[in-house]
Amino acid sequence: MLGYRKEGLTMKKGICLNSIPGEDLKTKFEMAKRAGFDGVEPSLTEDKEERERIRRAAEEAGMRIHSVMGGLLWKFPLSSPEERVRSKGMEIVALGLEWAKELGADTLLVVPGVVDKGTPYDKAYERSLAALKELAPLAERAGVVICIENVWNRFLTSPLEMRRFIEEVGSEFVKAYLDVGNILIYGWPEQWIRILGGLVRAVHVKDFDLQMKQFVHLLRGDVDWRAVREALLDIGYEGYLTVELPPYKSYPDQMLFDSSAALDRIIKGE
Repeated sequence: MLGYRKEGLTMKKGICLNSIPGEDLKTKFEMAKRAGFDGVEPSLTEDKEERERIRRAAEEAGMRIHSVMGGLLWKFPLSSPEERVRSKGMEIVALGLEWAKELGADTLLVVPGVVDKGTPYDKAYERSLAALKELAPLAERAGVVICIENVWNRFLTSPLEMRRFIEEVGSEFVKAYLDVGNILIYGWPEQWIRILGGLVRAVHVKDFDLQMKQFVHLLRGDVDWRAVREALLDIGYEGYLTVELPPYKSYPDQMLFDSSAALDRIIKGE
């Protein structure tokens, strides 16, 4: 499955490895392939043997690893007031770049920082910016793009600010990882897409119910998927739409097939 070509553009279907039920890695990759996904996004760990198991399972199943999720940065934010924590965060990003390169991925998802009671917004901005400027040459040498994601971290909460931040880093190897569902509680994803434009390198997809204030499966929430698709076409996006959702409680594998079918509708726009 190679996505759909519409108005000269192609978008592909991805899914997070953690969204696939089961324990056996090869079986998980095979399940993603049967459901029609083009790529899988594993999560970074500090276990080198786990990386090799993931690489081997993907290869045996004939599936591409297109991206790596660097969620460990929630524990070691690049914006921390403690130098020890920031240094560990830098090491984690460097490890993530190594993972991505070894797994054949071209994208590393990075949480850019966290604002909290002990981390003022301006200091978070300064520290995270300095860290990413330092990490950008490592990304370039690895041939992997660091993609900062809009998450519920009280940081870079507008598309104008995120664009400015990325432009200040000043590297072709630092771009945006847009999470459609994360935006909905405080904005409109189609606006973010157009404002960020060519800085959008990767996209996470999940839906969000504004009344219940919770994430839901695709097409069951308040995301205007037609508007999102049109905005992606407008900026010439040809990358992955990667599903980040939990399996169902009953018949958990069905979530993959339902999400894949929902992405077919979203990508085709009909």
